[in-house]
Amino acid sequence: MHHPDQKYIDALLNNDRILLDELYRKFSGKIKWMVLKNNGTEAEAADIFQDALISIFHKARLHDFVLTCPLDAFLYLICKKKWLNELDKKKFNQVTTWEEDGFPISEDSFKLAEDFTFHEERLNLITEKLEELGTVCRQLLRLSWAGKPMEEVAQITGLTYGYARKKKSECMAQLIHLVKTSSRFNSLK
Repeated sequence: MHHPDQKYIDALLNNDRILLDELYRKFSGKIKWMVLKNNGTEAEAADIFQDALISIFHKARLHDFVLTCPLDAFLYLICKKKWLNELDKKKFNQVTTWEEDGFPISEDSFKLAEDFTFHEERLNLITEKLEELGTVCRQLLRLSWAGKPMEEVAQITGLTYGYARKKKSECMAQLIHLVKTSSRFNSLK
């Protein structure tokens, strides 16, 4: 069963300006506070918040995402994970405080945020490894993942139907090999 805050996910999908303004007013301050308390700036807090919303939008658009916990707890956990990744990139070792007072963080919130970030990290790895493939492979895979029929994919790429199917299989095998041999693969299984 979805949470009443699902209306904000729907607002993201439908570009509902009124609800989106409410979402920013209601939730961005807590994220700003968390980032500022942990070696960040207001601009970085705004970027993290925006990035989290974009990630949620993409997930909801592609996978019928259903919110089963309060949005503030879910957003906080997503932003916290994204900010920790940023700090890691910057090599900040001191994290001041991760006080989660005022957030109704339940097991559902943790589970949903964990599943969400795990899925996002897997997609990032696949996207990263896709860029290591040749142009034809990238084009073939992206077109077929976009739901294009193989006849159309073959026509767009200028390949015969039979060769496009064969090449797609080879490209998938190559991508799977690159992903599985990545040092990050074991942590994402």
